[in-house]
Amino acid sequence: MLSVRVTQTFCEFTLDAAFEAPRGITVLYGRSGTGKTSIINAVAGLLNTASGRVTIGDRVLFDTEQGIWVPPHKRRVGYIFQEGRLFPHLTVRQNLLYGRRFAPRTAAPESPDRVIEMLGIHHLLDRRPALLSGGEKQRVAIGRALLASPEIILADEPLAALDDARKSDILPYFERIRDEVSVPVLYVSHSASEVTRLATTVIALESGRVTGQGPALQILSDPAVMPLGVRSAGAMLNATLVRHHDDGISELSAGGLPLLLPRVDHPPGRALRIRIEAQDVMLATRPPTGISALNVLPATLTDLRQGDGPGVLARLDAGGNTLLARITRRSCDALDLRPGMQVYAVIKAVSVPRDAVGDGHGSDGR
Repeated sequence: MLSVRVTQTFCEFTLDAAFEAPRGITVLYGRSGTGKTSIINAVAGLLNTASGRVTIGDRVLFDTEQGIWVPPHKRRVGYIFQEGRLFPHLTVRQNLLYGRRFAPRTAAPESPDRVIEMLGIHHLLDRRPALLSGGEKQRVAIGRALLASPEIILADEPLAALDDARKSDILPYFERIRDEVSVPVLYVSHSASEVTRLATTVIALESGRVTGQGPALQILSDPAVMPLGVRSAGAMLNATLVRHHDDGISELSAGGLPLLLPRVDHPPGRALRIRIEAQDVMLATRPPTGISALNVLPATLTDLRQGDGPGVLARLDAGGNTLLARITRRSCDALDLRPGMQVYAVIKAVSVPRDAVGDGHGSDGR
């Protein structure tokens, strides 16, 4: 368990954050400039002007009250930057093994063969970084961090420098780290789809302060916690892949309710995590007919949140899953919507992009 309490005053804001990160991936989630990178730099020992206390288990990394400050190279931290930052004169194999130089003799070393297999980089071992794509460099950087036998891994927006195709290539490897590696990961992101796919725990940040923390399913479906604003509102669902249909549609079960999406590249029976944007959910008070949308889910309206503008955010319970729907105040009034009403959530199958569907196998986003 990583425990963090950090305070630092900047020109634009004051960072004052406290949280705990258990095993799995804990995502620091919020807009740019909210202190996310400053937090992980404080954990790594790269921000030595911060005050507070950071511990990993029983080991204190720094405590300003007790005058403890462990140098960065002794903190047993694996750091994955936005860009790979590999040594250009070393091969992939040499870059990977370089991380082992910092592992203490008493640490149980991670198997290089296992890491190489997990990241799918065996065919790259004799190449130098100049001959690698951006996604390949990031996989090598991940491997180097793992082979340093760290007690925690820090990832500062590791996909930010990649295009969408390369991001899709890398995300499954972080899912495997979440499910197969025992050390906690502190991951910085302001991408809702990344957070939904990867996070076991979410720390929501605004202006340097924690506005929500807890299991991913709880925080990502809470309309009161929207660090990126109402336009990015959405909900995370846990579902199971039931079957693939011949027309390219995959059928899932979310709380017993059928959900149809474009083909999902997983085998039937696989647990999945799905993000559905609030702006992609329509509401009806009666079962709609004669429409092209494939998903019509019966739900109970549990809450209505009205902002200063023309919008209303509706919270729904659909088979035990939370859905959010972003509608206009005019539509809300026209349908006479009230908490407790039975409604129907209408979702187009194609409105859920492929990167919003992730592997939930082995993860705990509750």
